[in-house]
Amino acid sequence: MQQFLTILAFYRPFVVWSFIVNIAIAIVNPFVIPAIITKLFMTVFVWYLVTETNARRKLTFYKNLGISPFKLFSVLFLFDISMTIGFLVVIKEFI
Repeated sequence: MQQFLTILAFYRPFVVWSFIVNIAIAIVNPFVIPAIITKLFMTVFVWYLVTETNARRKLTFYKNLGISPFKLFSVLFLFDISMTIGFLVVIKEFI
């Protein structure tokens, strides 16, 4: 549970951007499969951004806590997908 909370702490700066992307997905194409593909692309982009900039030091911190980069970004992807699907279900009920 402590590792999960630590991973969510890594996700905190990206929550606003994720929510903005969720709104854009709901406006443009509110279906689950394109949303998952978009979020997968966004996760790969964030991985690339983190590994190629000064934010690489954050990955060292998580490695020292026993969290591999694959595990970190996999859990982020799964958490983001669950938030996106929940958001799309709620939006579809009101549209």
